Amino acid sequence: MDRRKAEAAIEAILFAMGDSVETARLAAAIDQDVETTEKLLRHMADQYRTQERGIELTELDGAWQLCTKKELYEYLIRVAKQPRKVVLTDVVMETLSIIAYKQPVTKMEIEKIRGVKSDHAVNRLVEYNLIREVGRLDAPGRPILFGTTEDFLRHFGMRSLEDLPEIDVVQMEDFKAEAEEEAGAEAKVDV
Repeated sequence: MDRRKAEAAIEAILFAMGDSVETARLAAAIDQDVETTEKLLRHMADQYRTQERGIELTELDGAWQLCTKKELYEYLIRVAKQPRKVVLTDVVMETLSIIAYKQPVTKMEIEKIRGVKSDHAVNRLVEYNLIREVGRLDAPGRPILFGTTEDFLRHFGMRSLEDLPEIDVVQMEDFKAEAEEEAGAEAKVDV
């Protein structure tokens, strides 16, 4: 199969699927090896990026998806009903950060880190499709393990979890000291 026909086949698959498709599955569909398919996908992504097109080819953790370019959403909204805007409160964002960095993680582990119940925040994140159940812990009660989704990657403009910012150890120590001070001040007020 020549390059143009292979790229057309990939484009047709991604358009029809709507969701992301793993590179290996695309390679099998066009009878190519993964390395060749990866090169084709990168070439296609570059073409979409450099041409005045309404869509782009986005990589999401080893899978690929055709998406509307963000700068063109306003035109899409004029035709379609405006998508519900996800508002991430500080509590929800804190919970999401814990899940992103610690995954897979149970609700109990999240609550231990946060120091408060996290049912509402976890439920919101599931509702927004930013996290999902990724399994169950092999422990009494078999608690649910949570991890992030492709929508999480898409929402924050990352290709994979490796794109998460590095945690600054010094800043973490400052946050820890600040939290301990606040906890101490609250304990004195309660007395």
